[in-house]
This record gives sequence, C-alpha cells and structure tokens, in this order.
Amino acid sequence: MAKLSDLIIGNPDVKTFDELERLVANAGESGQMFLEFDLKPDYRDTPRKWEWRLEAAFTRGTRYD
Repeated sequence: MAKLSDLIIGNPDVKTFDELERLVANAGESGQMFLEFDLKPDYRDTPRKWEWRLEAAFTRGTRYD
C-alpha cells in the first residue's frame, strides 16, 4: 500500500500538485495495489477534487503522460 504522506515525505523535491500526480502515477505503475489518502497535499495548486485526480493517476499509471 502506498501512503500519500510517505510519497510526499520521501520526495521533498516535489513542489507542485502536477509533480505529485506524476509521482502517484509512478507508484501505481510500480505495482502498488492501493493508495491511502492519509493527508491533504499542501501545494498552492492543489485542486478542489484532488482525491479524484490522484486516484485516476494511480489507476492509469504513466501511460498517458
């Protein structure tokens, strides 16, 4: 299981929501089965429906980047 907090803490170079979305897509592609939203991303560009976007990125992986 991938925890959103672990992805954010483990990648301090990620500064925008779009970068986080790519990171989450990579986690999904690497074989992780579940994504736990244990915190809200604190980026200036975090959209209102951030959970949906991250879930979609995790599910589809990087094939549409």
